[in-house]
Amino acid sequence: MSRSYLFVAVALILISSAVADVVVLTEESFEKEVGQDRGALVEFYAPWCGHCKKLAPEYEKLGASFKKSKSVLIGKVDCDEHKSVCTKFGVSGYPTIQWFPKGSLEPKKYEGARTAEALVEFVNLEGGTNAKIASVPSSVVVLNSDNFDEIVLNGNKDVLVEFYAPWCGHCKSLAPTYETLAAAFKNDEDVVIANLDADNHKDLAEKYGVSGYPTIKFFPKTNKDGEDYEGGRDIDSFVTFINEKCGTSRDAKGQLTSTAGIIAELDSLVKEFVSAGSEEKKAVYAKIEEEVGKLTGSSARYGKIYVKAAKSSLSKGADYAKNEIQRLERILSKSISPVKADEFTLKKNILSAFA
Repeated sequence: MSRSYLFVAVALILISSAVADVVVLTEESFEKEVGQDRGALVEFYAPWCGHCKKLAPEYEKLGASFKKSKSVLIGKVDCDEHKSVCTKFGVSGYPTIQWFPKGSLEPKKYEGARTAEALVEFVNLEGGTNAKIASVPSSVVVLNSDNFDEIVLNGNKDVLVEFYAPWCGHCKSLAPTYETLAAAFKNDEDVVIANLDADNHKDLAEKYGVSGYPTIKFFPKTNKDGEDYEGGRDIDSFVTFINEKCGTSRDAKGQLTSTAGIIAELDSLVKEFVSAGSEEKKAVYAKIEEEVGKLTGSSARYGKIYVKAAKSSLSKGADYAKNEIQRLERILSKSISPVKADEFTLKKNILSAFA
């Protein structure tokens, strides 16, 4: 086995074995993970469900609490995507939480409080463990009078800021959604989701005309005076706003969408490349290289993937793109790190233009 082949093989093993705190279960993976050699607590949820969104940060704390446990799995199933699994286990409302003992697919329904503390206590009792509540690091950047200018005004980033008060009921209700938003965009270096305790920093609140809580303002790279966010307070509205304003392409789960990485200016050249004969492809490939050389910023990074895809298609034949997409989809179906998921999704999206 060559060194390069061995390196790739080891890397893929490490990627596929990386496990998130809460394991995402699918129709394909459910019975490979649940009912095996460890007990499992599984949340059956729907992305649009308000109660599920409220539970999400508590469930993440639960997952973090059992991260190092070898005898307990904390998992979740998206019932919109994997209806057959949810139907099989009698799920009729969301969220439904069930405990699957070690070696069994006969679940026990969880009927307790939907807090991390109560869930940890239940799992400890059922699984014979002794885990303690783990704190989950927040993805929301906390602003104050010392760092506000540096992060919001002086940095070359798009920043969404929530001005809140600790005693404000609407702010407390918004908190889980805002945390979900921050987590969704934490891998986008040019996007910052932040908040400011306006009760403790009244000078900043007055400076930006904040008179009620929560007030949300967007500070784009090109306008540091700030503009009011007047959209909905649900996660989908926030995500749509950030994608439109910042040029990102993510969904509410933080996953890249099918449009991520696509460069419209290269569409016609890629179509010409795909339909060209073997000799003509070389000439079109040269044009793609030339156009990519003119790109800047993130487009330049995506452009390199276009060039590599075209070059590989030239050397490996017409089926290269299709076969590579299938390979990437197999990797993406596993529990891998968010950074790797972004990398492989970008490549898959761009390869789709060549398939």
